[in-house]
Parts: sequence; C-alpha cells; structure tokens
Amino acid sequence: MSGGGTEPVAGTAHPPVATATDAAPPRRRRVAAWISIGLALLVVGGIGGAVSAANQWAARDALDPDSYGPDGARALTQILRDHGVEVRVTRDRAAAAEALAAGSATLVLPDAPALSDEAVSALAGAADDVVLIEPRARTLDLLLPGSAPAGVAPEGTVGPGCGVEDARRAGALVPGGVFTAGADATACYPAGDGYGLLIQPAGQGRISAVDGHALFRNEHLAENGNAALAANLMGRHPLVVWYVPSIGDTDIADTDPSLGDLTPSWVSPVIVLLLIAGVAAGIWRGRRFGPLVAERLPVTVRASETTEGRARLYARARDPLHAADRLRIGALRRLAALLGLGPNAAAPEIADAAAGRAGLDRRVVRGILIDDIPRTDADLVALTTRLRDVEDAVRAAVRPGRSPR
Repeated sequence: MSGGGTEPVAGTAHPPVATATDAAPPRRRRVAAWISIGLALLVVGGIGGAVSAANQWAARDALDPDSYGPDGARALTQILRDHGVEVRVTRDRAAAAEALAAGSATLVLPDAPALSDEAVSALAGAADDVVLIEPRARTLDLLLPGSAPAGVAPEGTVGPGCGVEDARRAGALVPGGVFTAGADATACYPAGDGYGLLIQPAGQGRISAVDGHALFRNEHLAENGNAALAANLMGRHPLVVWYVPSIGDTDIADTDPSLGDLTPSWVSPVIVLLLIAGVAAGIWRGRRFGPLVAERLPVTVRASETTEGRARLYARARDPLHAADRLRIGALRRLAALLGLGPNAAAPEIADAAAGRAGLDRRVVRGILIDDIPRTDADLVALTTRLRDVEDAVRAAVRPGRSPR
C-alpha cells in the first residue's frame, strides 16, 4: 500500500517541477540580454565621453589659445609662458577689460564681428599693445586708419624690408595675408600688393596687424621666423590678455529678433510636449504583437461556378469564336493525352493523329478542331457536338470495349 501511495505523489509532483525548470532559462536569457544591452550602452557612452574629452580642441575655433589641434594656438601660449610672460585667456569682454586694467598688458585680438566699434575701441584703448591676429577691413579701418586688406602674398619667404627691430630679429617668413599701410603705419614684409606686418604707434604702446592664420597656428609656428615674430610682438609686457570673442558677448542692440523672441513664452513648451506625444504615439501604435501570420482567404469558389460565370460573359459579349477557341483548346488537350502525344504537340499534328486513329476524314477533323468558324450560337452548339463525337471516336479506337462518356 505504501509503495502504491508513494508513486502517485511522485508522479503528480513531477510536472510542475519540469515546467518551472523549462520556463526559467528563457527568463534568465531575457534578463541577461537586457543587462548586456545596458552594459554595452555604458561602455559606448564611456568611450564616447573619453574621446570627446581627449579631443576638445577639435570643437574649438582656429587660433584658439587652448586648442592643441593643428589650427589652434596652444603652442604659442606655451612659448610665451616659457619666456616668463603670463598668458590669460578670456572668453568674455568684461573679463578681458578687467585683466587689462590690472597693469601693463598686451591684448591679442582676433576678429570680433559680434562687438560694436565702440566695444572694440574700448578694449584696444585699455591695452598698452594690441596685436591683431585676424585683421579685417573694419578692424583695420578702426584701429589703423587708412589700412586695408590687400589679398594674399605669393608663395615664398620674404625678408622684413623695414627697420622694425622685432621683425629684423625674426627674419624671413611667408606672410600669408597682406595689407596696405595707412599714413601712420610702418609696413614690413613687402609681398604682392601689400605688406605682411603693419605696426602703428598708439599712445605709449603700439598696434600691430599680422595674419595669424598663416603664421601663428600650431602647424605653422615652427616654420621660418614665425615663433620669433610672435614672441617679439606679444612679449613686450609681462601680461598677455588673449581675448576669444563669442556670439553671447555681443553688445549690438539692433540685432534681428529670434523666433523665440517673436512668440509667446508658452509656445516652446507646447512644441516640446507635442514632439514627446508624437514620439510616444509612434512607439505605442508601431509596436508589434508577434510574428506576421499568413491568413487564408475565407471564401472558396467552386470550379463549376467559375465556368458558368465565364460562359455568361462570353454569351453577353456575343463572341462565339472566342468560346469555340476555348472548347477546341480543351478538346485538343484531351485528345493529345489519349493519343500519347507530348504537351508541345501542335494542333494540326493532333488533328491528323486523331483522324488517323479513329478512321475519320482528315479534312473534316481539321475543320472541327481548327478551321471551322462559328457565326452564331447555333453553330457553336453544333461545333460542341462534333467535338464530343471526335473525342468519343478516338477514345473508342484507343480503348476498345469502354463506353464513351
């Protein structure tokens, strides 16, 4: 009794254990897949952050004093610091003005289209020396009256060609952009239609203009006398204030308003909300519930109905010849099968073989199977009867003893 009572219990307990064991691996695999995806995202994000941090210079502009890239100017700031000159990089106008007010300083000024003429003049007036490293027509006319851009110098090194000691110590170089000199400016490095360096006195100091893109970028600083000229122009005072302008530093009040300025304050949050709702709706309605399933058509049409429908169309079109062709094609196919002819047998070949096997007149059989043209419905009915007679005669000759259909 005990053995009989034990076996049902074991047999009853076994299926639930097997079911749980079978269901566990898929669940574990799903959890492991999500964990793997999360770890992969963390790894990719970490690598992207590291690459972005290691290449911050790539996002900076040309001649940026903190950029190590080929277009940056980090090498020049390092040379100045090695010579005991303090280089202070400022990225807003207020910080630059504050640094210039601390003492004797040189202002390195790139092109600043976002600043008004008054702001540029105020910055330049607060410095002892000013070095324009991206001279444009507006800046030249503002700080070196009468001077203007004059294109690009021809290839090849050019000597100083002037009495300025800083240029003579630097020696020959390839000027890049050149400028015409105003009445009060001293011009050096003559090339093409202008000069590669302009120096003009301003109060107790001076203002210099030179193409920094061609001379002071990291990739060109070691060429010819580029580094020496940069150090001579910028290292005359213990402090260099390198101003890096930005759009947010503008003081021009008559700028065109943005779309956000022209719309009410609630428009932007509503647009963001609509975008979020659209994305959520797309995810909601675009989800799939499972694999695609091929569904059979729910309607089955019998062959007899199809045949009757097609016959009614032929009758309505009053085209007995077309109906006769369909009847002849069926008769020829059946005769070819009875006579053992291949599927590619021609109609005349089938007609001749049928006439020969049944002992009928060849011309009559050809007329029934190929040549006769029915003009009326009565002719079509008569042709149908004759086709049946030919088939019955051939079947009787091929299979003697069997009654015709």
